Amino acid sequence: MSKLYDKFPELAAIEAVNFSKERFVRKNWVDKGVTAWKARKPSPEWLSEEQKKAAARGSLMVKSGRLKRSIRKTKVTRNSVTIGTDVQYAEAHNEGAVINQTINIKTHSRTRKGRTETVKAHRRKRKITLPKRQFIGESTILLRRIERLVQREINEILK
Repeated sequence: MSKLYDKFPELAAIEAVNFSKERFVRKNWVDKGVTAWKARKPSPEWLSEEQKKAAARGSLMVKSGRLKRSIRKTKVTRNSVTIGTDVQYAEAHNEGAVINQTINIKTHSRTRKGRTETVKAHRRKRKITLPKRQFIGESTILLRRIERLVQREINEILK
């Protein structure tokens, strides 16, 4: 039984990390109920069909895989397990965010309707809203999974 007591936090950490990574595949958050992630916006009309298909392919929030790969156990004690990530934008995606930006546009040329126009340098304000797509946090389903895992381990020891 003391072996399980020493091994339990490590098993719980592995289960929690796998649960969080699974959210990227299932595209939802599971607590007391299932909360599906908000769908991606449709691609703009000016993209080619190939570009639209490429944008629609794959999972939400996985372009390079950096965020998903960065989820790991950060602190394991006898009584608690903490998982997290060191990626800067993780919190904005996990909790949702509104980002206000001012962009400096340099002078450049643009061709419209066969004519070349010069666009003067100017500033442009942009507001980006990232919807909440939770993948890390406390979950009753995760706690239930960990309880079942511990029960299985106890049953194995008692056999």
